[in-house]
Amino acid sequence: MSYLDKAALKVVGTRPIRPDGVDKVIGRASFGADMTMPGMLWGKVKRSPHAHARITKIDTSKAEKLNGVLAVVTAADFPNIPNEEAFVGEGPMNFRDLSRNCMARDKALYDGHAVAAVAATSSAIAEEAVDLIEVEYEVLPHVIDVEEAMADGAPLLHDDMFTQGIEPKPEKPSNVAKRITFTKGDIAKGFAEAELVIERKYSTQPVHQAYIEPHACVVSYGSDGQCTVFSSSQGQFMVRAYCAKLLGIDMANIRAIPAEIGGGFGGKTLVYLEPVALALSKKCGRPVKLVMSREEVFRGTGPAAGGVIEVKIGAKKSGRIVAAELVLKYQAGAFAGSPVGPGCMCAFAMYDLDNVHITGYDVVSNRPKVAAYRAPGAPNSSYGVESCVDELARELGIDPLALREMNAARDGTKTPYGPTLVNVGYIPTLEAAKNHEHYKTKLGPNQGRGVASGFWFNIGGESSASVHVNEDGTVAVVEGNPDIGGSRASMAMMAAEVLGIPYEKVRPVVGDTASIGFTFLTGGSRVTFATGMAVTQAAEKVVEQLKSRAAAIWDISPEAVEWKDGKAFPAGSNAGSFEPLSLADIAVKSGRTGGPITAEVSINAQGAGPGFATHICDVEVDRETGHVKILRYTAVQDVGRAIHPSYVEGQMQGGVTQGIGWALNEEYIYDKNGRLDNPGFLDYRVPVASDLPMIETVMVEVPNPRHPFGARGVGEVPIVPPMAAVANAIADAIGTRMRDLPMSPPKIRAALDEQEPPRLAAE
Repeated sequence: MSYLDKAALKVVGTRPIRPDGVDKVIGRASFGADMTMPGMLWGKVKRSPHAHARITKIDTSKAEKLNGVLAVVTAADFPNIPNEEAFVGEGPMNFRDLSRNCMARDKALYDGHAVAAVAATSSAIAEEAVDLIEVEYEVLPHVIDVEEAMADGAPLLHDDMFTQGIEPKPEKPSNVAKRITFTKGDIAKGFAEAELVIERKYSTQPVHQAYIEPHACVVSYGSDGQCTVFSSSQGQFMVRAYCAKLLGIDMANIRAIPAEIGGGFGGKTLVYLEPVALALSKKCGRPVKLVMSREEVFRGTGPAAGGVIEVKIGAKKSGRIVAAELVLKYQAGAFAGSPVGPGCMCAFAMYDLDNVHITGYDVVSNRPKVAAYRAPGAPNSSYGVESCVDELARELGIDPLALREMNAARDGTKTPYGPTLVNVGYIPTLEAAKNHEHYKTKLGPNQGRGVASGFWFNIGGESSASVHVNEDGTVAVVEGNPDIGGSRASMAMMAAEVLGIPYEKVRPVVGDTASIGFTFLTGGSRVTFATGMAVTQAAEKVVEQLKSRAAAIWDISPEAVEWKDGKAFPAGSNAGSFEPLSLADIAVKSGRTGGPITAEVSINAQGAGPGFATHICDVEVDRETGHVKILRYTAVQDVGRAIHPSYVEGQMQGGVTQGIGWALNEEYIYDKNGRLDNPGFLDYRVPVASDLPMIETVMVEVPNPRHPFGARGVGEVPIVPPMAAVANAIADAIGTRMRDLPMSPPKIRAALDEQEPPRLAAE
């Protein structure tokens, strides 16, 4: 059933308060570190101080003898898992690698890599016990930079890693885990036809997702083998699956309960603490709580990938792009699995191009294993492509929005990675940006304007939801996705719309793994689309039951009943003359008409519509200090159909803020020994409110016909354009192109010094 007629909607498209808002505002919501269990112990992890070192000996005897210590674990307490791909998280990761990321076996591969853990009666004793664990290391040469890791003779992280995607299979191991390619048309022919060729190299640094809540869990391994895991994550089913596999436990014996989540942005789609806590709990027979410090989060969990982006674009003087080539070299961290695939997929997807060749390299180095971060891979590749497109526009003397419009993807465009686009909202975003008052405003001295576009394919996948009618006519909606972007509200709104009842009568609940069917994690901008589809279908099943119950009360055929505005009506005069029955009227009689009224739906949702965005950024550069001030920012995005417009605007503003941080300030800084120098928000600089203007949002609605309400994911796309938009604005302001992120004040000052060498005092 379709609800695409916006004028007919009464709940969807409005802006009610969020169901979980009050609990969070008054501090009553229960996050990962808030849970306690009777007899609970405190856990602490010991971490490697070396970037790359062979573990020759671990002596835990002193820690075990400390009064108050009840368990100590090392890799020896975990099954030695063979190579086996895992697809429960956001993107594949080898189960063996996942196990060795949770607890180092044989080698420590980065500063902060876990090597042992303890459980004690207090956190102070646990801290003391960790210090008593003696680890002997054979320090090995390390490599941090992605291109240095790819070079011949680089220190090898894994002697059994042979580059996939190359024929014949390489005989020597390397740090390049995989090479992938996408080809469309004839790239050589395209460049032969080009009248202008631009070839550039750009780079980005790994950045933190900057979630405020550190990783935390409380677990219990029962004497009967029944396990409970309460943790902050983006998917309780992911937690259950990974813990089961890494510890050799049957899934049915693990109940994973989702805590509230204080931010994730993709960074909580892997497990770090939960398997360790379970191993400790199994060993001592008591519940165990593990909470990371901020330093541990930075040193021991996944940042977003950094990398090198090499772009070559050939065009006619008219502006028509005839050839495009891209090479991506992405940092995976210590284990394979960077988001280079999505980076390749998204890079040129905004454009209708005949000849494209894309190569991506997944490269390991002595850094923490990367994790997802909002449209993983796409911000990096789009930064390179959209910077190069801007350079092309300047060379040709063509307005940058006009150049994009001339080459824009539209219905029927075949993307370089395969699919043919339909219901495309890219050109409407360009038109909205071009016609926006922002784009026409004059700039002052040392000010510049940049534009950039972005794409994210969005995903669907497996989702479950149930709708239960309570005896008083209120409704409970149970779904399987942790709420990280307002999804409780959107689920309740869609259910209320289908049932025809007020939003306030619907209570959304995020179920644990024993309360709802399997649901893929919260990520990839899938929840409103896929889980929303499951909720809608479950609500429609409930409507059919309500009609049947009304028919039973009236003693007529169910086909003779229609449902509108939350009530059952006879379908016409032939059906009889009866007073309408409200949902509450039917609910109170449910025991006499067939029992509880409830429905559950599990689907594998297909047809997630891709998202496009175009951003405009104005900056002012202080030529004395190199400081960049964001003067004005407008984000235009095709949102499909905004279920809750306020949350859509919030997603857009949040993505922009994070992208600006990536562009201007954020980076992991390592010393010569491969140790992280800035593992905290004091030295790792994220934007705060005073750094930014109010970010303006323009929602373009091109409904996705594959979703009953026209929804398409909105959470990933907003972080894709900002890095290039800011870079393009800075180039416009200072006349010099910055090609290495972050564009921090020292780098901008250096660029300005090259442009205008400082005068000697004698002059």
